[in-house]
Amino acid sequence: MTLSPLKTPVVYPEPDGSPMAESDSNRDYLVYGVESLKIHFQEEEDVYVSGNLWLCYEQGVSNAVVSPDVFVIFGVDNRPRKSYKVWEEQGKTPDWVLEVTSSSTRSKDEQEKPVTYARMGVSEYFQYDPSGDYLKPALKGQRLTKNGYSTITPKYLENGTIVVPSLVLGLELWLFPNGELRFFNPQRGEFLRTYREERERGDHEQQRAEREQQRAEQERQRAEQERQRAEQEQQRAEREQQRAEQERQEKELLQQRAEEEQQKAEQQQQRAEQQQQRADILAAKLKELGIEPSDLV
Repeated sequence: MTLSPLKTPVVYPEPDGSPMAESDSNRDYLVYGVESLKIHFQEEEDVYVSGNLWLCYEQGVSNAVVSPDVFVIFGVDNRPRKSYKVWEEQGKTPDWVLEVTSSSTRSKDEQEKPVTYARMGVSEYFQYDPSGDYLKPALKGQRLTKNGYSTITPKYLENGTIVVPSLVLGLELWLFPNGELRFFNPQRGEFLRTYREERERGDHEQQRAEREQQRAEQERQRAEQERQRAEQEQQRAEREQQRAEQERQEKELLQQRAEEEQQKAEQQQQRAEQQQQRADILAAKLKELGIEPSDLV
C-alpha cells in the first residue's frame, strides 16, 4: 500500500499584537482614515472599513497578502475580523484603498501595489504622503480602467488646497497647503471626524446647548419679569381708570345735585313770582272797590 504524503496546511498571516512600525504622522492618518470612514458608513450594514489588516487575496498562497493602510469594501458584513480572506467573503475585494506613503513603503506603493490592486479589481487607489517628501503632489488618486489605473484629475482651490474626488466613496479628499488630509462630504458640506473629534464636538454641542438653555432661561425670566411689569402697569392703569371713572361719576352726581338745586331755586322763584302776581291782581281789584290793601293789614 502506497501512503500519500501529508499536505502541509497553508498558514495565512494573522495579527500578532505587535505595534505598528509607523511614524507619528503616518499613524495619525491611518487612525483618521479608518475611524472617520467607519463613522461615515456606520449605518451601513454591508460596508466594511478597516486598515493595516492582513488581506489574503488568493487561497492556498500564503504570501498572496497585502495590508492596505485604509480600505473600504462594499457588499460584505460590517463586522470585526482578525484578517480578511477574499474566498471567505464571496470573492469581494476592496473597492477603495488608501496607502499612507513613507520612505520605507514608497517603492511598493508606487510600483508593486498598483499592479496587485489592479489585478484584485480595486476601483480606486489613493496615495498620501504626510511629509510631502515622496509624492508630488502629496495626494494622488487613481481610478481603474480597462487599461489599468488612470490618474484622477484634482481640483485646485484659490488657497492652494488640492481636492481629489472619489466616486467610489462619494466623498472628496482635501489636501491643505499645510499638508493636512481630510475627507469632505459634499452632500452635507462638512469634513469627516474621528471618534475623539466626534466626542469633542459632542461636548462642544452639549456646552453650546447648555449655554443656549441658560440664555433661553434668562430670556424666559426677563420675559416673565416684563409680563409681570406689564400686568402691574395694566393694574395701575385700571386703578387709574377706576379712579377717573369714580371722579367722573362724582362730578356727574355733583352736577346733577347742582342742577336739581338750580331747578328747585327756579321753581321757588316761579312760585314767588306767581304769588306776587296774585297779590298784585288782588290789590288792584281791592283798589277798584275803593279799598286800600294796606288798610287790610
